[in-house]
Amino acid sequence: MSADRFPYDRAVPGVDGLQPYQPGKPIEELERELGVHNAIKLASNENPWGCSPLVLAAIRENTDIGLYPDANGFALKQQLAQYLDVSPDQITLGNGSNDVLDLLARVFVGPGDEVIFSEYAFLVYALVTKAAGGAAVVTPARDWGHQLDAMLAAINANTKLVFIANPNNPTGTYLSTADLRQFIERVPDNVIIVIDEAYFEYVDADDYPNCLHWLQHYRNLAVTRTFSKIYGLASLRVGYSVASAQITDLLNRVRQPFNVSTMGQMAAGAALQDQDHVERCTRANEVQMTRLTDYCAQKNLRYIPSVGNFVAVEFAQQAETIHQSLLQKGVIVRPLGNYAMPGHLRVTLGRDNEMDAFFSALDTIL
Repeated sequence: MSADRFPYDRAVPGVDGLQPYQPGKPIEELERELGVHNAIKLASNENPWGCSPLVLAAIRENTDIGLYPDANGFALKQQLAQYLDVSPDQITLGNGSNDVLDLLARVFVGPGDEVIFSEYAFLVYALVTKAAGGAAVVTPARDWGHQLDAMLAAINANTKLVFIANPNNPTGTYLSTADLRQFIERVPDNVIIVIDEAYFEYVDADDYPNCLHWLQHYRNLAVTRTFSKIYGLASLRVGYSVASAQITDLLNRVRQPFNVSTMGQMAAGAALQDQDHVERCTRANEVQMTRLTDYCAQKNLRYIPSVGNFVAVEFAQQAETIHQSLLQKGVIVRPLGNYAMPGHLRVTLGRDNEMDAFFSALDTIL
């Protein structure tokens, strides 16, 4: 045994082979490293319009910071259950929806088990699979989105989980009601299907499904959502899953106690009460989507049509050079080399001034 490998040789195989998740570069880090000022971040699909005023008011009321939060999240579960028309015993709260994705892998996946997800899908699926000791089965994409026939063909006796992001991050593609329902019908009912709907609230398409409506028909279905995106609570880390009471019971057996802070629970409950804020953010997002896609058309830049709050723009061999040049100008976007998309940069939709800064910087670079 080589001493040079310690302690890596003592870690379980799934962990030893992992690479840490790389988030979008923080504004403070860019300004510190390059000495730029007034940088803007269009890299992490955050809501540039922030949270509801009701959330800020609820946070100001949180004065009992020396007490542990409600470990079961009773009040927030009641509010979610009423809003979503589900039972509280179907809800698992998480420290962001990433936490719930990890719980699903920890409960259902072990050595020798397989987890299926698509090429160009969210990197966390691979991380939680490998950390649990499972084998990742990556199926080929079609038009940058899920190829459901390929995913169905990959299912075998070792398959425990299937992860599907709808819409998908980082490509912004989505699956229609008919296609996804047909797929779920054909999956064996002992395989857990996880539909990741982190960007659910942004989608305005007649054929986009609300998979919560299918839970009563499929015992093997789980849906995850988050308050980090359109609700603007990314720093407070609140996500959740909705599934059968039985799946939820298993998730809560391995969930860490106090995994969602009191502040997070109060903020999420307040955010649910202001759906007008959600609607305003959705409409503002549509305006910026049009601005960005029109800009791409004017500059003859190819992009992947998206229904989220981001667009993957193709720059081919120049992508990393353009990424670095944008950083020098104080504009942070997301390179997609980790997603096997080295020719693309993902651009989160921002406010008017942020998009203006991006367009101006890119004009100069191009």
